[in-house]
Amino acid sequence: MNRSRRFHAARERGFTLIELLVVFAILGLLMAVVPIALGKMREGAEYRSVLREMVSEMRAARNRAQLQGAETRFRVDLERRLFGVDDAPAKPFPASVAVRATVAGMELGNSGAAAIRFLPDGGATGGSIDVFRPSGSGTRLRIDWMSGRVSSEPIEQ
Repeated sequence: MNRSRRFHAARERGFTLIELLVVFAILGLLMAVVPIALGKMREGAEYRSVLREMVSEMRAARNRAQLQGAETRFRVDLERRLFGVDDAPAKPFPASVAVRATVAGMELGNSGAAAIRFLPDGGATGGSIDVFRPSGSGTRLRIDWMSGRVSSEPIEQ
């Protein structure tokens, strides 16, 4: 019994130096890895958010053109890094996201702005908007000129 009591008394005094060093080493590794992982998660969330918002805006422009019987434009300003429908406030896309637009020649502006026009009959001027992650992978948003439908597909590298 005396031996058992001595063992428990020794363990209750605190942590050894080696135990503390191991804990600090683990904490140091975590502090080095966590910011990198959080940055990548933030970039991924920004990318997905831009894709969702662009698809939503394009579909809203198509629906509005059909319901109101008037052309509606979806614009992408590549220089100012903005996108949106004609008369609505433009939305910015973050620096971590790269965007490229392929549209009809008549829909190109002088200042780096590109537009896709949705027509009252359901058609559109057609084109595609490519949205890229910092890693280089991305998604192509296609707008069919005949039906005006918006679809997405991964961009092959």
